[in-house]
Amino acid sequence: MTTSTEAAVTQNTTGADRKGSALRGADGRPTEVAAFRDVSKDFGAVKAVHGSTFTLHPGETVAFLGPNGAGKSTSIDMLLGLKDPSAGRVTLFGGTPRQAIMDGRVGVMLQSGGLLPEVTVRELVGFACKVHPRGYAVDDVLKTAQILDLADRRVDKLSGGQEQRVRFALATAGDSDLIVLDEPTTGMDVNARQAFWSVMKAQADAGRTILFATHYLEEADAIADRVLVMHKGRLIADGTAAEIKARAGQRRISFDLHPQDGGDASLLSALPGITALDVSGHTVRISTSDADATMAAVYRAGLYPRGLEVTGVGLEQAFITITAEATAAEGN
Repeated sequence: MTTSTEAAVTQNTTGADRKGSALRGADGRPTEVAAFRDVSKDFGAVKAVHGSTFTLHPGETVAFLGPNGAGKSTSIDMLLGLKDPSAGRVTLFGGTPRQAIMDGRVGVMLQSGGLLPEVTVRELVGFACKVHPRGYAVDDVLKTAQILDLADRRVDKLSGGQEQRVRFALATAGDSDLIVLDEPTTGMDVNARQAFWSVMKAQADAGRTILFATHYLEEADAIADRVLVMHKGRLIADGTAAEIKARAGQRRISFDLHPQDGGDASLLSALPGITALDVSGHTVRISTSDADATMAAVYRAGLYPRGLEVTGVGLEQAFITITAEATAAEGN
């Protein structure tokens, strides 16, 4: 007898083998999973998306970032065929988004939209498994989403974090090639978030493409192979997290200063390259666009830093920097 775990392994292996051939062209190179080609979307006088062009490839985990109103949700809606572009073209697997959805090639976890209230978790997930063209066994899906213990609970009796895990189960109810996640870990505690991303890594390792929108920039930094940043409807950055951080051109410097070390600490605010300064007690934290010039000036001022650390900025600070630069450029 085949156990549910063995069945899940068989399903995942079969899916990976199928995708390995179906997502490659005659020359053996990976084909496009999704493509935006000069895509725009207008709502009357409001331009929600302006000329976006990007592609998604097999096995990528891609973070989709941007402040509220940046055009992320509208872009996702066009990717899923829920909205048509005003200009340009959106394709999924070389065809229309609607056809890809009907073929079961896309799993979706959206923030918007409620769950059926008067059914159990097993009934709801089981229905999704049955209607998916390549649906999995319901118990396998419940185990993967770590909600087997919630199987007999009514959906309207769940917490916010539990509802998110049910939405994840619905998105992975069948063997899809692309999984689209909109703020997937909202409401989850730290342990649930870690478990969620462990499962998603396994999905990507099996050859699936993951696209997720999030406001948790530390997740994007730690998990994404690639980062897309939107700002006021425009795609302003596309690269790895390391490339996005390097583009911001900022470094962080921290050290301790003590009065007996000499020098005039009031000179800190006039240091060259400095973009932000925080002094808390003896601890100094600096953001700078030129770490070498900043530290040379610290020593010239007769200051003697202790416990000196110089590091690159995180993705959050880089995100703030490049969106601020985009805003300034639009004002010129």
